[in-house]
Amino acid sequence: MKPNIGLSDKEREGVAKILSTLLSDEYVLYTKTRNYHWNVVGPHFNDLHKFFESQYEVLDEIVDEVAERVRSLSGFSIATLEEFLKYSRLREQPGQFPDARGMISKLLADHETIIRNLRVDLEVCADKYHDIGTNDFLTGLMEKHEKRLLDA
Repeated sequence: MKPNIGLSDKEREGVAKILSTLLSDEYVLYTKTRNYHWNVVGPHFNDLHKFFESQYEVLDEIVDEVAERVRSLSGFSIATLEEFLKYSRLREQPGQFPDARGMISKLLADHETIIRNLRVDLEVCADKYHDIGTNDFLTGLMEKHEKRLLDA
């Protein structure tokens, strides 16, 4: 059954595509953060290990929220690693294990990339697809990512 929520099929499909790309970005960032949690070394190991854990826990919640938002628009959420890598605007760096400072720098850069992309995506959701609800949802996610920058 198609939802009757004031958005056309085309509008809902457009928003679902934006959200699927965002979901891919969030999942790649989640995976990078987990990787750094597992592989951090050095004199600040304990603090950074806990820091990365707190970061990926927030990202895990975001991943779930984005996937559920896709579903609420009557789409199916992508959910495979192959799809996440195909649609993500972030890139993994297999086999690279930077030092702690490098890990934080790379994660900060990815949060900044997501924030910049969210600024564009939320405008498209509002202006092109007339989905103010998703616009508001994306604004909230942008604020969560901005907070991650302050935590680092």
